[in-house]
Amino acid sequence: MSHDRKRLVVLGLDGLPLDLATALAASGRLPNLQRLLDGNIATIEAELPELSPVNWTSCLTAVGPEQHGVFGFVGIDPASYTLAPMDASVLAVPTLLDRLGAAGLTARVVNLPCAAPVSPIHGAIIAGFPETDLDRAVYPPELAHNLRLAGYRIEADTSHGAADFDFLARQLRAALASRRAALEMLWQDDDFDLFMLVLTATDRLFHFFFPAVAHAAHSLHGAVLDLLADWDRVIGLVLDRYTALPGPKRLIALADHGFTELTTEVDLNAWLVDKGLLALKPGAAGEWDARIAPHQTAAFALDPGRIYINTKERFARGVFHEHVAEKLALELRDALLTLTYEGQPVLEAVHLGAELYDGPQRRRAPNLVCVGRPGMSLTGKFNRTAVFGRFGRFGCHSPHGAIYCDTTGATPARLRDAGREIARYFDLPDTDTSGTRVAG
Repeated sequence: MSHDRKRLVVLGLDGLPLDLATALAASGRLPNLQRLLDGNIATIEAELPELSPVNWTSCLTAVGPEQHGVFGFVGIDPASYTLAPMDASVLAVPTLLDRLGAAGLTARVVNLPCAAPVSPIHGAIIAGFPETDLDRAVYPPELAHNLRLAGYRIEADTSHGAADFDFLARQLRAALASRRAALEMLWQDDDFDLFMLVLTATDRLFHFFFPAVAHAAHSLHGAVLDLLADWDRVIGLVLDRYTALPGPKRLIALADHGFTELTTEVDLNAWLVDKGLLALKPGAAGEWDARIAPHQTAAFALDPGRIYINTKERFARGVFHEHVAEKLALELRDALLTLTYEGQPVLEAVHLGAELYDGPQRRRAPNLVCVGRPGMSLTGKFNRTAVFGRFGRFGCHSPHGAIYCDTTGATPARLRDAGREIARYFDLPDTDTSGTRVAG
C-alpha cells in the first residue's frame, strides 16, 4: 500500500441542517456528530429544486441540472404527458466516478442516491434509493451476490410513515446495519482513492417525525435520540477509519439539502386548477397519474415546485407558442408571489427557468421554479383538490442551511461546487458538458 496515495473520504448525511445538527449534538448522545462539528464547519446551499436527485447528481457530476439534465424524481413525456422516474441513464455528462476511472483512480461508493442503473467503474458502487433491484444498483456484479448473502437492503420501508414510529425505527436500523456491512466489505483493504458513503436515515426520520427530533419536550424525543445514536455510531466507524488512513487525505461531510418543520403542503396543481389553467381528466389512480387534458391546459406542476407551460415547441399538444409562454410565466410568477396561507406568504421566490438554468439541458427545465418559505412544502400531485393540507408528513426540505464539513476548510456554495472540490482534489480535467457521457 502506497503511503503517499492521496485519499478523499466523503460522508453524506442526507437532509441534515447545521442548526439541527448542533442542537442534537448538544444532547451529549451523539459524540461522533460532535467530532464533525468540532472541525471546519459551514453550510451549503442546495441546487434548485431542493430534491435528492438534483443535488446528489450535481455533486456527482460537479455541474448543475442545466448540464446533467436531472430536474427531479420524475419527468414528463412530451408526447403522452405520462410521468416516468428519472434515473442515472439520462445523465448528459460524465460523473466524477467516470472521470476518476479515466485517470486510473479507484472509487468505492456506498448508498449513493439516484445513481442507478450503475455503469462499470474503476472500483465498486452500491447505488441507493429509489432503486430496488440490487442487480441494477451494484457494480461489480459479484458484489451484489455478497450483499444478498449479507441481507443487504437498499432502502428502509417507510410505507407506514408517521403512523408507526417503532416500525420505522426498526426499518432504519436495518438499513443502517446494511451500510455498516457494506462499509466493512468495501473498505477492508484501504485500496481506494475516493470512498463515499451516504446515510439517508435522517431524511426519512425528519419527514415523518421532525417535531420529535427538534423538540426535547416531545414524547418521542428520547426514542429518536436512541435511533440517532445508532446512526451516530456509523459516523464514528467512518471517522475512525479515516483517522487511521495514512496521509495525504481529506474528509468532506455534507448534506444535499436542509430540513425544517412542516407547516403545510401546498399543491401547485390544485392552485393551477383553481385558476383555470390546468384541466385534469377524472379517475386518477394516484398522485403520479398525470391525467392532463392537454388541449385545455395552459400549465401544470411537478414536484416539488416545478411549473411547466404547455408550449407547442415542447409538447405534442401544446397550446401556446414560446413568446406567449414567456408572458404567462411572468403573470404566474406575480400571482404566486401573492399566495398566502393563514395570512403569511407561501413563497420565498419564484425563478424563471430561463434565468435560473443556462446550459445545454435547459430545454428540459421547468418554466418556473418555486421556492417555499420555511415550512411550506411545495407539491405537484394529480389527485388532490385542495391547495393546502397535511398528508402524513411533518418535516420538509429546505434549500438552505445544509451541513458542510471539510478538513481543508473549503466552503463551496452549492452541491455542484462540492463536486468541483472533489474534482480539484484529484486534479481531474473539467467536465465535458457537450452532452455525451463518457464511461470510465
